[in-house]
Amino acid sequence: MDKIVIKGGQALHGEVQASGAKNAALPILASALLADGTSTYRNVPDLADVATMLKVLRTMGCDAERNTETSDVCQVGVNGHITPEAPYELVKTMRASVLVLGPLVARFGRARVSMPGGCAIGARPIDQHLKGLKALGADIHLTEGYVEAQAKQLKGGTVNFDVITVTGTENVMMAAVLAKGRTVMENCAREPEVEELAKVLNKMGARIEGAGTSIITIQGVDGLKPVEHAILPDRIEAGTLLVAAAISGGDVLVKRVVPEHMDAMVEKLREAGCTLTAEGGGLRCKAPQRLEAVNITTTEHPGFPTDMQAQLMALMSVSQGTSVINENIFENRFMHVPELHRLGADITIQGHTAVVKGVKGLSGAPVMATDLRASASLILAGLRAEGRTDVSRVYHLDRGYERLERKLSGLGADIRREKA
Repeated sequence: MDKIVIKGGQALHGEVQASGAKNAALPILASALLADGTSTYRNVPDLADVATMLKVLRTMGCDAERNTETSDVCQVGVNGHITPEAPYELVKTMRASVLVLGPLVARFGRARVSMPGGCAIGARPIDQHLKGLKALGADIHLTEGYVEAQAKQLKGGTVNFDVITVTGTENVMMAAVLAKGRTVMENCAREPEVEELAKVLNKMGARIEGAGTSIITIQGVDGLKPVEHAILPDRIEAGTLLVAAAISGGDVLVKRVVPEHMDAMVEKLREAGCTLTAEGGGLRCKAPQRLEAVNITTTEHPGFPTDMQAQLMALMSVSQGTSVINENIFENRFMHVPELHRLGADITIQGHTAVVKGVKGLSGAPVMATDLRASASLILAGLRAEGRTDVSRVYHLDRGYERLERKLSGLGADIRREKA
């Protein structure tokens, strides 16, 4: 098992490039099930979660591989017989595997997909996925921990989500593109990754309007064709790299970003005292030696993303003043707080609120990652901490960050990966 070792105190400088977006790549890879033939995707990040999705697709009978010569290219071929089942052994390692449910029912008339269960940051049920598929005419049964769905032909209908759900919006949207007639989806997630999936589906021949807004309308079509597409940049990785510049008092240009996808993050970094400018297809962050405390409330896009909460908390732990951080998306997303305490942070939890009193400095210590974004927050804190910080259980990190330690090292950080 690997760990990341950091010796803090180095201000980061230079240029770094954001990888493709994990949360866009996963549903887009699943969407290949909707067409016969081979789809080719570029700018696909080399992550554990992507490898799991490719394995899920191979288990079903797809030819799903990463190109050995061009590592950011993946191809998914749907040729011949498909077994429409996603087994528990794979779904338990990555709940996004449930994204195959909609495409399988729409294309093959049936699906058997393991229930994803809970995870470290909260329950995240799939009831809204099932509600949407039922509204399109799918017959749903829960048997021995599996969702079994059947429909000879899905039919367009109205789907009104009770709560905003990104993967639920994506799953139902992929099902509706082959449904007979018109589907109206209301209270949809507005994340850029949802809009990206709709863009890919439309390139395949779907007829989707309104993606990126709360109401999406879809006119079903008889069939789709394979596609070639480059995945958009990862706004969460880019945000994490900007915070790395900020927490170290550095000056970093993060290249290949979409600035308008990051407005809420940029606003908070500016409020904290950083200078952020659009430059050469990227964002540059210049930070003062000491930042000002800011308050944060996580909410659905275009608000401040829950996936950046832990990283901003690390930043606020060394800012001047007191920050109040409200977590409104996941009920158990403060698991990094005890580990930040070990580095010397002053943080108090009150229900879904964290009160962060900035300290002048942190001290290196052994810490343990509890989930994907928590692992990033601990690495960020380690960049600022005096002495050595060892972050263990970094398999969490590898689910969503492509060689983060190499990118930070290229900016001047004293950081390396070791066998634990």
